[in-house]
Amino acid sequence: MTPELGIIEGFFGRPYSWEDRADMVRALAPAGYGFYLYAPKADGYLRRRWREPYPDTELEALAAFAEACRNAGVRFGVGLSPYELFLGFDGPAKGALAAKLAQLDGLGLADLGVFFDDMKGDLPELAERQIEILHWIAERTRASRIIACPSYYTDDPVLDRVFGQRPANYLEDLGAGLDPAIRLMWTGEEVCSREFSPGHLERVTGQMRRKPFLWDNYPVNDGPRMSRHLHLRAFTGRPAAIGAQVAAHGINTASQAVLSRIPALTLAESYARGEGYQYLAAFRRAAEAVLGADLADGVERTLLLLEDAGLDGMTADQKTRLTARFAAFDHPAAREILAWLDGAFAIGAEELQTQ
Repeated sequence: MTPELGIIEGFFGRPYSWEDRADMVRALAPAGYGFYLYAPKADGYLRRRWREPYPDTELEALAAFAEACRNAGVRFGVGLSPYELFLGFDGPAKGALAAKLAQLDGLGLADLGVFFDDMKGDLPELAERQIEILHWIAERTRASRIIACPSYYTDDPVLDRVFGQRPANYLEDLGAGLDPAIRLMWTGEEVCSREFSPGHLERVTGQMRRKPFLWDNYPVNDGPRMSRHLHLRAFTGRPAAIGAQVAAHGINTASQAVLSRIPALTLAESYARGEGYQYLAAFRRAAEAVLGADLADGVERTLLLLEDAGLDGMTADQKTRLTARFAAFDHPAAREILAWLDGAFAIGAEELQTQ
């Protein structure tokens, strides 16, 4: 069973262009990708500056992209991160939130994401405060679906180290008190999970009292360490058997919009082929579909450098040879590789703190 598949543009650093987004929607919709959640960390109007209204020019660009999604038969949504709203959900905060919801509703949202990640969360009443906010939003938005990201969206203890110790029974309390119609996101046993097992998803379903809406952090490659690598290989560790255990499966794509289509296509194939899926063959088919035969061959031959060694693991001579190899192709994916080799996609620690 193939679950609902979709794109989550939820990474740090340099965001996509509007053309990148529209092209991705048109390219992946035929493969079964049915939703796009616009939530780049670089869009401050959805994050730390969420109380400020969108300027007209940016709102017009969002509206045009929303129309492109609808024309492709893809659900359009945004991910709003109302920074630290649960610390003071008072009159002024409610007024600012109502104004932002009205702006977003004007885009014709199908999906509204409400994200509580990337914020300090060690509060004993965290679940109760977030339930109040989500129910308040549900009464006012015209979006047909609300998808919430909990503050603690994985078992990974790295969140407790960075954002404070999660309250006892946080996920259970959130699931028990939240309207069953509101979806809850989950990234798995880790922030960037290597696999999703049926046993793990069954346990999380019990805690949430609903099937998890997967936020799959592959092929995303943001952050100071991951931005030094290109994530191109086919999906593994997502057996087709999990399809019946999730509400949907969204992938957080890489900073390279065209190259991201390669692993995206393999996930759709993994679900379609089930136990017959072979990840290397899937990669080759997807790479050729996205890149053409010659460029696909060049990428496959250099995967060990592009994905495994990365910028810090290759020599100056290897980098020079890669640059010469991909400069020979007039293709947007080759230009993404060249820009990556030149450091254009590098992400520093400062961006993780300010976006």
